[in-house]
Amino acid sequence: MLEAQGNQDKSLLGAAGKHGDGGLCTEPDAAVTRVFELLGKRWTGLLIAALMGGPGHFTELKRAVPGISERMLSDRLSELVAEGLVSRHVQEGPPLRVSYRLTRAGEELRPALTALSSWAEANLDGAAGRCPEEFHAPPARKPPAEPDA
Repeated sequence: MLEAQGNQDKSLLGAAGKHGDGGLCTEPDAAVTRVFELLGKRWTGLLIAALMGGPGHFTELKRAVPGISERMLSDRLSELVAEGLVSRHVQEGPPLRVSYRLTRAGEELRPALTALSSWAEANLDGAAGRCPEEFHAPPARKPPAEPDA
């Protein structure tokens, strides 16, 4: 089993070279390089993760990914649409609304993102536990209490 895993790792990572200390060093193959070129961009993974819960409108996505500017959100969504990971749907208005949802290819990232999330919780400080506060929806406002008669 371990030998099979090692062979799988070699095929994912590409050709192996030698370190001076006798350890193996691998050069990532084109597929690994390409996936990290795309998903390694700031905000991209967070947008895909936000869309894992279902479709979202621009303002909902901006709220779901704190700190992203409108310009960057627009750029990242355009890139994801061009790559075929996200589809854009225009809902005629008024008001005209645009929603975004993962395509089948985007949905196929779920197991990889789940595995990365599990790894992060086990290995990165501050990654375990509940959702960071900035990702929570604002609390619902309570109606004003009626005065006692």
